Amino acid sequence: MAAYDYIVIGSGSAGAIVAARLSEDPDVSVLLLEAGGSDRTTLVRKPGMISLVQQVKSLKEKLDWGFSTSPQENLNGRRITYTRGKVVGGSSSVNGMIYLRGNKENYNDWAAAGCEGWSFEDVLPFYKKLEDHEDGESEYHGAGGPIRVSRHPEDQISPVSIAFMNAVSAVCDVPILDDFNGANQNCASIMQMSCSNGVRSGTGEGYVQPSLSRTNFSLEMRALAQRVVIENGRAVGVEYDQSGKRVTARANREVIVSGGAIGAPHLLMLSGVGPADHLREHGIDVQLDLPGVGKNLHDHILVPLVFRARTSFHRGTAAHFFGGMLKEYMVGNSWFGRSVFEACAFVKSSAEAPIPDLQLHTLPWGYPDPNQDGPERAHVDTGHCLSVLPTMLYPKSRGEVLLSSADAADAPHIDPAYLKEPEDMQFLLKAIRKCREICSHSEMKEHLAEELTPGPDRASDKELIEEIKLRAGTVYHPVGTCKMGVDDMAVVDPHLRVRGIEGLRVVDASIMPEVTGSNTNAPSMMIGERAAALIQPG
Repeated sequence: MAAYDYIVIGSGSAGAIVAARLSEDPDVSVLLLEAGGSDRTTLVRKPGMISLVQQVKSLKEKLDWGFSTSPQENLNGRRITYTRGKVVGGSSSVNGMIYLRGNKENYNDWAAAGCEGWSFEDVLPFYKKLEDHEDGESEYHGAGGPIRVSRHPEDQISPVSIAFMNAVSAVCDVPILDDFNGANQNCASIMQMSCSNGVRSGTGEGYVQPSLSRTNFSLEMRALAQRVVIENGRAVGVEYDQSGKRVTARANREVIVSGGAIGAPHLLMLSGVGPADHLREHGIDVQLDLPGVGKNLHDHILVPLVFRARTSFHRGTAAHFFGGMLKEYMVGNSWFGRSVFEACAFVKSSAEAPIPDLQLHTLPWGYPDPNQDGPERAHVDTGHCLSVLPTMLYPKSRGEVLLSSADAADAPHIDPAYLKEPEDMQFLLKAIRKCREICSHSEMKEHLAEELTPGPDRASDKELIEEIKLRAGTVYHPVGTCKMGVDDMAVVDPHLRVRGIEGLRVVDASIMPEVTGSNTNAPSMMIGERAAALIQPG
């Protein structure tokens, strides 16, 4: 039986980082387990390929767990597709490469609730440590780190995206700045993205690949964890399946679970750590009755509005897609080598909101109509479009992750309980109306034509609620299912140690007590860096 000092389960946005950082000490050995395959593929490394991966089922199956939610009562009973990366780099290998930290008050709130060491002042050094920012070293950014952060070249941003920022500034009375991750999030700006020079900058690229040359770092792919081995209240190893064989690896110091907001609670429950009655229902021996495991699931939700845009540079056609691909491979510096998202804004939904609670993603393309949930490829308008995606940053609704069986190969039961709380539906109604106000501003007059979806005929509260139920979907930001804290429902303490089990930590987005007010990939990477510092002696 092989033995290591540390075993990290999951090579995603946080797991790859904690494994790589721990292996920087030549006196310790690290095993990193990944259920998927290698990220050394064009499907991952070339940014523009993600659009093809998301639309072609046979390609997506190579990189994705294939999860979907339970039927959502408040979304017409739809099962929402729940993309989660099953590949080295995890979801950092399949996301839209948006690089945002959230609001600094998110972290201060964590600290105020008892998570000592997680204020914005505490976490900022770890953001800077992971970054190689195009602006270089500054008060808010780092240089020379493993994750390259860049922006779109100004001359390649669609004019409609510039006009949108101007309109947001006028309607919402916010400035246009150059950095959402700086002093003021309450602004409009161009997106920052985790890619550079035509290559995605995920944690596989930035952390795993440079670590493979170390003799104390081992990566095992297509290794599906079955359970954490717990003896006398201590995690001592991991059982996993690989190539049809059951393998057990021992951990001399710690087991670190980094399966994300879905995978982490799933594995803990399979290991006998979770709500005791639920575990017994599935015939699992209870190691620790920990009721918070799998609870507190929440996620960002958006509802798309699509407009005909005269000045978008893009069209949703095969010719445009493959033309961009050809240009990228022949001369480089094309849209195919960057994120498809251009402009964004963080605004307050009302004057009473203490911080921005509404994020306005924009996309100079059409958006799948009516949603991305079906088994077949969704319809995307082939003309020049602007999609405005109002996103609720702080949902009130909470769901859960449960076991569907005691077999690790069976997907868990995922219920985000979208719009369970009436306040969330009312928020999205207000958000749609705010987007329509922005898009009807004079700044947009020469850039936009008609509203394609939901369409101008859908105007009453009743009609818009019907549209939300039909069109709303996830932004793929699930968090909270192994939350950090000091209350009875906390799963991990502020050092990310599982409460009641020695030698076991959780390091991923599941530990967030409350979701950050932005896309969650950068915060997940920060969690990996912060965890490594907590674990390393001295």
